[in-house]
Amino acid sequence: MSTIRRFRAMDLLHFNNVNLDRYTETYDSQFYLSYMSNWPDLFTVAESPAQKLMGYSMGKVEGTGELWHGHVTALTVAPECRRLGLARGLMRGLEDASEKIHDCYFVDLFVRPSNTVAIQMYEHLGYILYRRVIDYYQGDGVMPTEYAHDMRKALPRDKHKKSIVPVKHAVNVEDTFF
Repeated sequence: MSTIRRFRAMDLLHFNNVNLDRYTETYDSQFYLSYMSNWPDLFTVAESPAQKLMGYSMGKVEGTGELWHGHVTALTVAPECRRLGLARGLMRGLEDASEKIHDCYFVDLFVRPSNTVAIQMYEHLGYILYRRVIDYYQGDGVMPTEYAHDMRKALPRDKHKKSIVPVKHAVNVEDTFF
């Protein structure tokens, strides 16, 4: 049993167990706090009955016109809490907020192609590979330099599913800004 709730500033002191994963990007405190203040409905945590953080999702909204969308900046679950459906629940919350609060056309995310478990989960949730982004992830001595899979899921506002027509060629990082 877990509870999904909004991220709170004090959570910064308690989520090291969640961030200890080679696929999880770790940011400075100011970055997390800016998401908490700008997009509080898109930054949630899964918490155990003992009030231990089990995972979190962090997102934002960006773009204009038909490119207005929710973006998953981070989704991670502590290793000991995986395979419980927490990531699915966190994603559902972010998708619902993107649709019902922000009236977005789609939700997108970037994932390393080597993170096959995450890719399979996103595909199961209805995400498609929209395009590949060249050298999006820079090597850091632990993880190699990799392109990114830009994955998307259309929301009901995109009635004709224009947002998920795949791009056939790889793009550069600067081509991904909205």
